[in-house]
Amino acid sequence: MSGPAGVLVVGASAAGLATAEALRRKGYTGDLTLLGDEPHVPYDRPPLSKQVLAGAWQPERAHLRTREVLDALDARLVLGDEAVSLDVANRTVLTAAGRALSADAVVLATGVRPRTLPGQEGLRGVHVLRSLDDALALRGDLLATRRLLVVGDGVLGAEIAATARGLGVEVVLTGPQAAPLAAQLGPLVSGLLAELHAENGVKLRLGAGVDELTAADGRVTGARLSTGEVLEADLVVVALGAVPCTGWLEDSGLVLGNGVVCDSRCRAADGVYAAGDVARWHHERFGSLLRLENRTNATEQAGAVAANILGADQPYTPIPYFWTDQFDAKLQIHGVLAPDAQVSVVEGDPAARRFVARYDRHGRPTGVLGWNMPKQARLHRQQHLAAPTTGGTA
Repeated sequence: MSGPAGVLVVGASAAGLATAEALRRKGYTGDLTLLGDEPHVPYDRPPLSKQVLAGAWQPERAHLRTREVLDALDARLVLGDEAVSLDVANRTVLTAAGRALSADAVVLATGVRPRTLPGQEGLRGVHVLRSLDDALALRGDLLATRRLLVVGDGVLGAEIAATARGLGVEVVLTGPQAAPLAAQLGPLVSGLLAELHAENGVKLRLGAGVDELTAADGRVTGARLSTGEVLEADLVVVALGAVPCTGWLEDSGLVLGNGVVCDSRCRAADGVYAAGDVARWHHERFGSLLRLENRTNATEQAGAVAANILGADQPYTPIPYFWTDQFDAKLQIHGVLAPDAQVSVVEGDPAARRFVARYDRHGRPTGVLGWNMPKQARLHRQQHLAAPTTGGTA
């Protein structure tokens, strides 16, 4: 298949690897380089807060591909070297080690970085969870601690809290929402999640933000809430969301704003594309810019980018999808769950914690959520939500 003489993928992430694999699968035979800032081969992130943190998986099991499969990809892997600048006109990336990598097409898949609290840097006993090394460091400390404070009531914070309770650690979960994931899932489902966490021994201190971490002798001792209450802990995990890794692109001339801003083809400039968590692209079906931080999008958007690099010229218009596992609850979320949506249970029973809920806005269904009913949730997605057009799903 014809295409650019060379493709450089910046980010050895799920999105970056999926882009490279999709290019090869679609017949691309040109030069292919995958640049990553971590020393690890590409790995999966969803297991980090669950199986890897719990110790159920060895770190190698999170690797997306074996070394043999990566070798068969016939791509140059440059690992442990961070991209520091991009010359858009010449499609050249400079790295921290002094490399200058050029290609006819560049794909930006640098992902996101965790938000932190003021004063967090340098304090012992404070963790974030984004990378494989983060997960292993946190697990090591969890095994030697008694009291954990999770700062953040979103998906990641709730998953960490559930995993830590499984390890027998005392856990306090704090955040500004009325219940875990309230802004994402609405009061019905988030209320059930709050009940689930409380039943499993997680102490909920919700409805207030954290003003500052408390410390003694360089080690964290807890956090002070906006209410003035001080929560004591031996260990703190900050899970306050993430911001796109675009700092290295500030002088590139690309449009940046909550990610790399792209057209409907995931194109940021001529010959420059973005995929995964860092990409904020024009979704033609929604008529607005959209950025998604989830594993499914990383793979699907990579396929769309690969297709467009090879001349497909197709818009990327997926139905968003993510999932979360907490204790015995497995939630699958399809579409957009608007904060002002009307929620109706269309199958099952919330009291039994097996149900499907439909989210409607202005009289039209925008999303479907399944709680321990994955098959039924997919069927309702097919019934109520339009089929996606991904422009070449990987």
